[in-house]
Amino acid sequence: MPEGRRRPGAGARAGGQSAGKRGDAITAQSILRVAVAGAGAFGRNHLRVYRELETAGHGAVLVAVVEPDATRAADAAAKYEIPVYSTVDELLAARRNSNLKVDAASVAVPTVHHHAVASALLDAGLDLLVEKPLAANLAQADDLIELAEKGKRILQPGHLERFNPAILTVQPQLRRPMFFEAHRLSVFTPRALDVDVVLDLMIHDLDIVLTFANSPVREVRAAGLPILSPKVDIANVRVEFESGCVANFTASRVSTERVRKLRFFEPRRYISIDYARQDLLVIRLDSGGAQGAAPNLLASIPPHIAAMIPPPLATALAAGKVDPAMIAQFAEAAKIDPGVVAAFIAQTGPAPGLSFVKPEVTPGEPLRLEIESFLNSVRSRREPRVTARQGRNALALALEIQASMVAHAHRAGLDDFFKDSA
Repeated sequence: MPEGRRRPGAGARAGGQSAGKRGDAITAQSILRVAVAGAGAFGRNHLRVYRELETAGHGAVLVAVVEPDATRAADAAAKYEIPVYSTVDELLAARRNSNLKVDAASVAVPTVHHHAVASALLDAGLDLLVEKPLAANLAQADDLIELAEKGKRILQPGHLERFNPAILTVQPQLRRPMFFEAHRLSVFTPRALDVDVVLDLMIHDLDIVLTFANSPVREVRAAGLPILSPKVDIANVRVEFESGCVANFTASRVSTERVRKLRFFEPRRYISIDYARQDLLVIRLDSGGAQGAAPNLLASIPPHIAAMIPPPLATALAAGKVDPAMIAQFAEAAKIDPGVVAAFIAQTGPAPGLSFVKPEVTPGEPLRLEIESFLNSVRSRREPRVTARQGRNALALALEIQASMVAHAHRAGLDDFFKDSA
């Protein structure tokens, strides 16, 4: 197995062997030594960011890589000039022999290996950032959480979008979100085909909505199909929460375009987030309400669609009572994308009482912000911004969605088409 030579000065910067116990903060002068398990599509970016932070003097140094693939291992060794080990056992053996000092690690191996790799590193006393999903199943997730709590280790699941600057900007302003529309579409690539589109893409939005809604799940309805891979490549999901909040999710990894958008409604406000552009739009109903746009909205749709709208809702719209939450109800009843409805209203005036605001979003790379947050938790011993139990909750909902998709396939007579995707 190729092994990169140490860069000059790397050994001289090695201090204590591991992070202190949970609750014992690390001094600001200490250098955190980090390793990355997995140098594939995700791991390469973790390696890059850790090296960038090291170069910028942010108190972290990249010291090792674990990568079983000879080609990827050679590339990592040549690019970063650090030791590369073929297994976690090899890395931990070097650590026990005092040849290597490691405090924390990123786990970016295929999901099926998350538990084996993460449990070994937790047992060895390392703090971990584990790429999403936290584990392949709930039993494995629970075991990792128990290991982390027992050893007083930081265990942070890698839900990247929590660190998207648009999310960081809007989250402190949340009131009571009641209706969500999430769209996450990608063109097909052979990356991450060990999991379906729910665990690959949709889980980002599941985590965000679970956090924003802050309510237990009441009901899940889902449909999905494998298209170009053995597992589900496209899925549509409706989740209802005990609070009455409703969320619709669409995820595809066989699209012709790349879309990363979340729209949600709360009383008197509509919020649109474009993850890729890190863009945020807020439509707010100011005091006095909005009069005049709603009748045009109602009159503009075909009669057969208008007939589907419940009478009380139609009466309110005809009276010109335009509230962002009302837009959400209208969109769901008329089977129209709520973003289209909001855009229509925007084009009509804007209507009196409606204000359109684009809050300032400080740009930044979500992965770098995520890793910086992880390292801050390692130093301070404070709970991560994204906790392991939140990662488990997102996994639990994803697995419930998978079960619902299987049930739908059975009802639709698609068992033969669907059976290899489980």
